[in-house]
Formats: sequence, structure tokens, C-alpha cells
Amino acid sequence: MKPIAANTSTRPQRRRTLLQLAALAGIAAMGAAPVALAQGAYPNKPVTLIVPYPAGGANDMLGRLIGQKLSEALGQQFIIENKPGAGTLIGTTAVAKAAPDGYTLLIGGLASFATSPVLFKADFDPVKDFVGIGIFGTAPTIAITYNEASYKSLKDVVDAAKQKPGTIFYGSSGNGTALHLAGELFAIETKTDMKHVPYKGGSAHILDLIGGRLPVIFDTTTNATPLIKGGKVRALAIASATRTKELPDVPTYAEAGFPGSTGVTSWYGLFAPAATPKPVVEKLSAELAKVLKLPDVDAKLRSVGITPGTGDYREVVALIPAEYDKYSKLIKSLNIKAD
Repeated sequence: MKPIAANTSTRPQRRRTLLQLAALAGIAAMGAAPVALAQGAYPNKPVTLIVPYPAGGANDMLGRLIGQKLSEALGQQFIIENKPGAGTLIGTTAVAKAAPDGYTLLIGGLASFATSPVLFKADFDPVKDFVGIGIFGTAPTIAITYNEASYKSLKDVVDAAKQKPGTIFYGSSGNGTALHLAGELFAIETKTDMKHVPYKGGSAHILDLIGGRLPVIFDTTTNATPLIKGGKVRALAIASATRTKELPDVPTYAEAGFPGSTGVTSWYGLFAPAATPKPVVEKLSAELAKVLKLPDVDAKLRSVGITPGTGDYREVVALIPAEYDKYSKLIKSLNIKAD
């Protein structure tokens, strides 16, 4: 019997198939390589850091401080771009619409994500259109008065407001700002009738307080700490769980007799457009966490009334929805309108 001959006609076809599969695998590897390299090399060009406030203020200072330190850590330039307007929405919208590649970031906070989207018509969803990289600082409410005022404590203010309802005025930099909301919350929590005086931004409300034309302001520690340390105003109480290291003589709201008053805590963080690759977010978050532990950064933040944060991106996930829900309800219930 003759041996069965191999079917040699299929060999060229098999060889071609194997070569085609190898070629496809090579193409796939080549396609994946740039992605892996891009992620591994991030950042490989300058990063734009948008600050939705004018140059020269506290938020601008924070953006420049964080940008400088991240630049030193990552070996790329972080370019500060100020885009103020519409209660921070101009700058915030620019980042929401930017390419989600990690090269356009936002210094954002309470106004960008919790109050301005309610007060104005936002062209973005504060919950869905961003990813948090990390919170780098918080600043609680602090009640301040002018040096010659008869109010020696926060209780004095409340007693006066109850004795003569509607005669105690508190100022802010505008309707819907953290200062305004802090005053409204305090009035609700203490069941007092205090009148809000909105100013058109800037420092006019502070000047009127210093001059004794305004009795009280529920400010953020960011704005108030330099004034207190400089002897320009008198601090009455701070809405934090414990006294701060920077203002050890200022009692908490609870110590002042108002344990149920929470105040408004302003916060400052770094954000990127939604869909930014997770490895980029994680890398930025890790570097931000390291930056916040630097002694000079810690000292600088605390000197302006900011308690340094952790920089952990995982902490931001629940923060934005909770803050947006809280303040949207407050603004709508009080029918607060933007200036």
C-alpha cells in the first residue's frame, strides 16, 4: 500500500495566514505603543492651569503656588491663565470643553462647582463634566467685626439681632458668594433676622467694615486671616471643629455658644475635564499629594488661613455632588439671584 501523501497544496495558504496574523499583531502593538508612551511620559509638553479669577487675588496666588510646585516635580512648565467672569464660569467652562488629555487643568472650588452653576446658566454639568485630581486646601467661615465695635463676641451680635430684628447688617462681595451664604446659614441656624448688604465684588465691603460702616462679615479665613493678623479687624469666632494653629485665640462657633452652626467651608482643588485618562489623573494626584507635604507649601497655605488638603483624587468623588446638592437647595429656597 502506498503511503498517503501530505496535502502540500495547503502549506502556502497556512504560511500566508500566519504571516498575516503576525503582521496584524505587529500593527496592534505599534498602535498601542504611542498610547503607552504618551501616558508614561506625561507631561511631555507645557500644561495650562486655568484660574477663573483675576490676577492678584488669593485664588490666583494658590494657582501659581501649586503650578510652580507641580512644574518642579514633573519637569514641565505649568502656564497660569486667568479667565475671570460670570462667577468663575468663563474659566470653568473653558476647562470643561478642553481636550481630556491632562494638558488643561482648573483651579476650582465652591463657586465653580456648587454655587455659580445655580446662580448663572452654566454650559457644563458640574458633576459629570469634570474629574477631581485632589483638594489642596479648605477655609472655614470666620465672623469678623471692626476694631471699635461694641461686639466682643459672636453672642453679642446674635443678642443684638434678637433685641432689634432687622437692624444688624452683614456684608459680602455679592449675592450668592460664600460670604453671603455663610451669613444666611448663620441667621437660619440662630433664628435671627439679619440683613444682607451685597457689594459689587472687590474689597469695598472690607473697607466699609474697617471704617465701622458695616458691623459684621462672615468671611473666609483666606480673606480674613491677613486682616486679623494685621490688626485691621477683630475676629469673633471661627466655624471649624477646633481652633486653628494660625488663630489660636479665636474661639470656634461651638465655644462661642453656637454648636449647631456650621458655616460655609470654602475649598480649593485641581480638576481636569471628564474622560481624562486615569493614569494621568493618578499621576497628578500623587504629585499634588507630595507637593502639599512640602514644608514651604504647608506654611504658605496656613499663612493665608487655608488648611492643607491631602490631594487624593478619591476624596473628590463624593464631594462635588454633595456640595452642589447642598448649596443649590439653599440658593433656591432663599430665592437668591446673582447680581
